[in-house]
Amino acid sequence: MIIKLKLIVLCISVMTTLVFTSFAQTCSNYSFSTNNVFTNCRDLPHQNSFLHWTYDQGTGKLAIAFRHGGMSTSSSSNRWVAWGINPKRNLNSAMLGAQALVAISQSNTGTPSVYTSSISNDYNDPNQLQQGTIAYNVTGFSATRQNDEIIIFATLTLPSGTTSLVHLWQEGPLSSASTPQRHPQDNEHFDSKEALDLLSGHTQAASTSGNSLRRKRNVHGVLNAVSWGIMLPIGAIISRYLKVFKSADPAWFYLHVICQTSAYVVGVGGWGYGLKLGSDSVGVEYSTHRTLGIIIFCLGTLQVFALFLRPNKEHKYRVYWNVYHHLVGYATIVISVVNIFEGFDALEESVGDRYDDWKKSYISIIAALGGIAVLLEVYTWIVVFKRRSSESVPRGEDDEGHASKTQQV
Repeated sequence: MIIKLKLIVLCISVMTTLVFTSFAQTCSNYSFSTNNVFTNCRDLPHQNSFLHWTYDQGTGKLAIAFRHGGMSTSSSSNRWVAWGINPKRNLNSAMLGAQALVAISQSNTGTPSVYTSSISNDYNDPNQLQQGTIAYNVTGFSATRQNDEIIIFATLTLPSGTTSLVHLWQEGPLSSASTPQRHPQDNEHFDSKEALDLLSGHTQAASTSGNSLRRKRNVHGVLNAVSWGIMLPIGAIISRYLKVFKSADPAWFYLHVICQTSAYVVGVGGWGYGLKLGSDSVGVEYSTHRTLGIIIFCLGTLQVFALFLRPNKEHKYRVYWNVYHHLVGYATIVISVVNIFEGFDALEESVGDRYDDWKKSYISIIAALGGIAVLLEVYTWIVVFKRRSSESVPRGEDDEGHASKTQQV
């Protein structure tokens, strides 16, 4: 009985192993229905894709088969798939000038149509995969469907002496006119690139550059949220409410200057980091966020230089300077808060909801500062009204009343 039980358990284990192995399909156990055979293959790290290749270093002939999965008949309607090589071997901006092989899959056609495309330098053009010649001679170019995959076949002639390349792969939607549109703007698609050694199969994945960009995003976001989004409002609260109290003069002024100057210095650092982040994120542009950032920097710089033109309290133009200072200051704060939320929206669009906690934390901080400002606003008005009411009683009448009461006593 025990032996039979062991045999049953062993059989179940073997069957389970076979089932999971079949689900965990890799390129090494894949068979093409066209009977194509390749000497090397790689399970690509993103987008359920695979690359098979055979490379003859002597002739520079590179025969490839690029497979992109998850393309069932319904989901593949009006979709495009592409694989390409970056001639400049630039991993950080692999899309810039890439030479692509494109397959168009439509619901009304069985076999995908193919063409070559040299990607332009204009990242604002949503129709970048326009048909045209590429830098490599291409033969045997075709595409087919096998199960839920679109497969691109081609043989490219690489420059003499080539042993490695930077390649990238993508998929995206088609317009109603069957024109390829931009692929999704997320890390899964941005990181679909790597440097590949054709001889050994070793790679340098895009995760290194991806992690670097994430760190830059984090540094940029923290610096700007703390400076423009927190320190600047705190400095405004200090100026507006502490100066009401005579005992706080001139301490409130120095606290205000220190807070706002520190916010500007840190904010300029965050702004500069944003410029660097933009230059390293080729093809990714958030126009509204960028424009607002430039406006904030200009307004903040005007405020700093305005300190050197600040008239004395008795000067006749001091009232105009105060109006300018307050308007520009409050405008900077409002635009800064708006732009910080623009930054959060950009992060959520590119990396998903992992930054949602940061957004909620900032909302809590802004809400707390707003609540404090409301309470101080009420309290300072009470102080001002009491002060005005006490000052409205003429000193002479108060002295006479006090004197008459003294004489009666």
